[in-house]
This record gives sequence, structure tokens and C-alpha cells, in this order.
Amino acid sequence: MPMRNLIFVVFVEPVAEGQVFPRTDWPLHITLVRFDAASTDSADAAERLAGLAEAPAAAALGAALAVGEDAAFGRNGSVPVSLIAPHPVLQTLHEAFVQAVTAVHGRILTPAHTLSAYRPHVSHHGDKRLNQGDAVVLDRVALVDMAPGGDHSVRHVLRLWSLGVDSRR
Repeated sequence: MPMRNLIFVVFVEPVAEGQVFPRTDWPLHITLVRFDAASTDSADAAERLAGLAEAPAAAALGAALAVGEDAAFGRNGSVPVSLIAPHPVLQTLHEAFVQAVTAVHGRILTPAHTLSAYRPHVSHHGDKRLNQGDAVVLDRVALVDMAPGGDHSVRHVLRLWSLGVDSRR
């Protein structure tokens, strides 16, 4: 069965549904869960996940998040990040998306960093970053294809739930 590499994120910079961007130029975001989903029809896997994500995403929109201290993630602490202060709405959203991935028999790529071990953060991207004390509104939740059509050099926003926008156009 073909695998599709997908990710649920909260964007903290503007994006549009259908937007494609280079792998090296991600808009700032909070990863909710990254996973592989198997399907005989890869579009079908994304559609099923989007359906399961609809209610939890809509329920989370509008939550006010706060940026905490800086940290270093990744191998040898090589990835600078801004931690997001724990928030029950963000944690509930993460857990709902983990359940959605499990429901479609997806494979979570970082299981050691899920559920009670989830540490929401925004990776710094060159000069783009968040600073401690910044306020962030959870207003853009997205399902992103990490390799549309097998092309690992770009990312594609498949579904976007945002304040004031109907994601089912």
C-alpha cells in the first residue's frame, strides 16, 4: 500500500489552503502530529483525516497561546525553538489528532513526543522566530502533505481551518 507523509500543524504566519511552499521555507508553525498514512488512494487518506479533524480543529480556533522560553531540540540540540506555554486547548487538539491518525491506522513518526510527552514549540527559521512573551492566536490549523506527488522538495497545504473561513469551500 502506498504511504503518504502528512502533518497537522498550527500556522502562526499567514497561509492559504492549496498553498505550496519549498521544504526549506516553512511558514512558522507548531507541529501537532507528523505521520504516515497508508491508503490505496492517497487523496482518500487525506480526506478521511480531514473529516476526522474538522470538529476538533473548529473547537480549538481562537485559543490564546503564549510563547515561553527558548530551547534546543533535535540531535545535539541543534534546532533552536521557542516553546509554547502549555494550554489545555492545544493539548486537546494534539490528542484529538493523534486519535484521528490512529483511527486511519497511520504511523506516528515521533511517538516518544506525543500525548503526555508533547512539547509544543515553534522552530526558528533563520531570522524568523517568536520571542518569549509573544501572544499567538490559534487561528490557522492545517493538514499538510510533506511530499505532494512524491516530491519531497515542497509542501502542500491540503486543508486549512481558520477563523472566519469555511474550510469545506
